[in-house]
Amino acid sequence: MSDSTTEAIKEKLDIVEFIKSYMPLTQAGRNFKGLCPFHKEKTPSFMVSPDRRSWHCFGCGEGGDVFAFLMKRENIEFGEALRILAERAGVELRRVNPSEHKFAGLLFELNALACEWFREKYLETPVAREYLEKRKLAPETINEFEIGWAPNDLEGLVVHLLKKNYDPQDIIRAGLAFQTDRGRILDRFRGRIMFPIHNHFGKVVGFTGRILPQFDTGEMGKYVNSPETPIFQKSKLLYGYWKTKNNIREAGSAFLVEGQMDFLMSYQAGVKTAIASSGTALTEDHLRTLRRSAEELLVTFDNDPAGAAAAERAIDLAEMNEFSVRVVVIPEPHKDPADAVMADPVILTSAIAAAVPAPEFYFRKHLSAGPLDRRDREQMKNLRIILGKLMHIASPVERDYWLRELGKRAGIDESALREEASRISAADPAGFARESARPAPAESPVMERAETRQKTRRETLSERLVGAAFARNDFGILGESVAHLAPEHGVIFMILSRGERRSGEQNIDEMLNSVMLRSEDPGDAEIETIKRYLFEEYVRERRREIIVAVGQAEAAGDEDAKRAALEELDRLPAF
Repeated sequence: MSDSTTEAIKEKLDIVEFIKSYMPLTQAGRNFKGLCPFHKEKTPSFMVSPDRRSWHCFGCGEGGDVFAFLMKRENIEFGEALRILAERAGVELRRVNPSEHKFAGLLFELNALACEWFREKYLETPVAREYLEKRKLAPETINEFEIGWAPNDLEGLVVHLLKKNYDPQDIIRAGLAFQTDRGRILDRFRGRIMFPIHNHFGKVVGFTGRILPQFDTGEMGKYVNSPETPIFQKSKLLYGYWKTKNNIREAGSAFLVEGQMDFLMSYQAGVKTAIASSGTALTEDHLRTLRRSAEELLVTFDNDPAGAAAAERAIDLAEMNEFSVRVVVIPEPHKDPADAVMADPVILTSAIAAAVPAPEFYFRKHLSAGPLDRRDREQMKNLRIILGKLMHIASPVERDYWLRELGKRAGIDESALREEASRISAADPAGFARESARPAPAESPVMERAETRQKTRRETLSERLVGAAFARNDFGILGESVAHLAPEHGVIFMILSRGERRSGEQNIDEMLNSVMLRSEDPGDAEIETIKRYLFEEYVRERRREIIVAVGQAEAAGDEDAKRAALEELDRLPAF
């Protein structure tokens, strides 16, 4: 997207009014100030400058333009922020096919109309209301989440939408109907309680329909979900996140459950950090969304073998993606959070309060009391399962702690555990493929050592850009971006561009090998995107450095140094 387009959006949007839609601001001279929404503070240090069309927090160092605010506040990437702000500013995105843009708007419109129709039918249908009353779902919860009812008719919704002059094929494309072999267009959802699925901004993009027992002929599943559409991708949406994202951000923690009813009953019980996957297993896209808001994930699933397997997959994937994971165990005879809340909401809230770290959960599940009997094959198998689970923990410090703890509880020397872990790390005994969660896993001991410290975003982008130049054998593609590379990657760039492959320093050589082994050419368009993101990260880091320099100059009473730092800060572009 051209700079002129983003500038046109920023010119048309009043940044003060936009940010005011999220938080209170008070005027302070030519600027506006408020309590920073990105960290806890009592004295306002968040400033908005209408003249510069930017914002900056002198407490946490965050700052940027209206795009940066929306991206950070709503946990979205630049492309999605661009579409939202362009629509709000009335600016046409020329790279988006107008017909496709119009079509996406039509899908939102059809799903919103369907939601209204399902709500009307629910209010008219005692059998639907009785079912939810039996499940102890409160009227307030039903209204808040717009739960409805699809009558057990072949084409009730289709006829309703046709009367509003919508094209039958568009109704099908919206996922609300399907066409039979004989060409007849029928409702996709019939005789079902309807749970609207909202995107992360609160727009209805699809549905889950739960069939009532009296209409279940066994020909279709208990649950039917909308098909994938341009506005609905199950692997990216978390049910209820549009409602709980602010609470999750404030708590730094999210409570993951398996289905809509589990979410709704948890929310009703006061657990306002709940989310659920929308008719699919937990994915990396889900976790990337959550990771921008939370560092901790509480996991619970149904008390059955399938639910236990799903929970373990979620735990492994979350730990690989650097979440601190705790497990919430629902006490028997309750099979899931919804069942527990039906009996007594305190059962769920008490279980959450008693949640244990994932390794502790595995210790309790797989370790027998007392020292390990090495002649017992079952005990040794369980030990290897636990070791495999511990290898999923991304943090070396945390992983080291739990290995020591396992040694104490099993009565086995820590060095022996590490040796055993090294043998099984390539093949997960629980059957979970590490490669499925890490797109670029370590492929050698050197690479593993290079990965022991978590890379910053700037370092990750630098590695990709230098790797792309190496893959092409064209180091000129970096251009001015050389100045934006992370310091160590700048050194690596110089070494590789001279045709050398060693520096003589172990740390640099390990990173050098990692860059070469992982190098790939992502294509011109992706390289330009990486350059743009790298520049933004460079500016953000430089801004933080300058803020520190301002503080040091103030402490030293050096007004000249302070003035020079503030002038450089003012010259930095806003993102």
